[in-house]
Amino acid sequence: MDWYSLYSECPRMVLGLSLSAGLLVYYMLEAVKRPLLACRHSAWRGFLETNLTILKERYWPTPWCYESRCQTILASVLRSRLPDITYKRELLELKDGGQICLDWLETTSEVDQPIIIILPGLTGSSQSEYVKSFVLTVQETGARCAVFNNRGRGGVQLKTARTYCAANSDDLEEAIEHIRAKFPKAPLMATGISLGGMILGNYLVTRGEQAAQHLVAAMVLSIPWNVFVGTESLEKPLWNLLLNRHLANCLCESIRSMRKQLEGDYKWDLDHVMESKTIREFDSRFTAVQFGFRDVEEYYRTACLHDKLDNIKVPLLCLSAADDPFQPMEGIPVEAANKSSHVAIIVTARGGHIGFMEGVFPTNTYYSDRIYKQLVNGIFSNLDKIKEVKREADEHAQLIAADSTNGSVS
Repeated sequence: MDWYSLYSECPRMVLGLSLSAGLLVYYMLEAVKRPLLACRHSAWRGFLETNLTILKERYWPTPWCYESRCQTILASVLRSRLPDITYKRELLELKDGGQICLDWLETTSEVDQPIIIILPGLTGSSQSEYVKSFVLTVQETGARCAVFNNRGRGGVQLKTARTYCAANSDDLEEAIEHIRAKFPKAPLMATGISLGGMILGNYLVTRGEQAAQHLVAAMVLSIPWNVFVGTESLEKPLWNLLLNRHLANCLCESIRSMRKQLEGDYKWDLDHVMESKTIREFDSRFTAVQFGFRDVEEYYRTACLHDKLDNIKVPLLCLSAADDPFQPMEGIPVEAANKSSHVAIIVTARGGHIGFMEGVFPTNTYYSDRIYKQLVNGIFSNLDKIKEVKREADEHAQLIAADSTNGSVS
């Protein structure tokens, strides 16, 4: 039977087969690809290519869920199957009277056991599904893990009229110095997810050499490198805007739960804040005002990291998806990473925002978890090599700085 006869007798079957074949071809050509590694030819790149064997593979996003918004939402839903983790909570009093908490997951009590501090996203905490996924990965590596809960998050009461933002890393600095004082012999690595990655990135940028003295390496996941590009993407109708409004509502609910501490003679109007329909509106009415920025544009310029890679002095790996609705490909500083002394960026064709589901039937382990595990194992089992990586990167940064100075003088 030829195709025409088959179509005449069973048009729906032929149409279904044709559509399925087309989708399969599209999936194989556009979705299944090896990740891009943006990093100059250096000791850091060589270390990653040696220890992250996953980079030699193609990433196979879940074929029935590889659209960016679907990855973003369903990955969160499926990760919610993870049970809550029992932590040992440590409350940390801050210099200004504020309070954060560190939730510890300990495997042993060895004084030199490696430590990883994890920073959750915008409204996240130590029990957020994507955080638990990374914490369990750390547990498999044998390292000690501490989850950094921002002020007012993780069930801890807000003690002052100050919360947190992407452009301020003072609280993280105090937490890292506390951990280093408590465990001076333990190598320390930091990991930030989404907004937590921006706070960590801000710490790396503004503290420079000081951060390099405390951290052996760092990783960030799904961060909005260029906040302006990310905000513009999230304000596009329909589905991105719905995600935007959902997050804005979560932020407003968070403020509502802290209203008692935030009411008073302050520059913000809480009633106006809680009417915010988008993240930009919330940041304009509350975040920028609270942290003393002239307007939301100044806050976003300060929070942006895409143009500040040269200030980072800690070996840093970033995992991003090209279809992330929070940060489209045009906002990811691929060219800057190709010239950077310390920064490497992995970009997958698909993955959404903190998604990275893979396989026909996704389990509790995701592509991002596999990359993370290989990175952590590689770093803590090759600390001498990491010292060489940092030395080579520092020498390259000094050379670039010297060339820049000579060029400006001439």
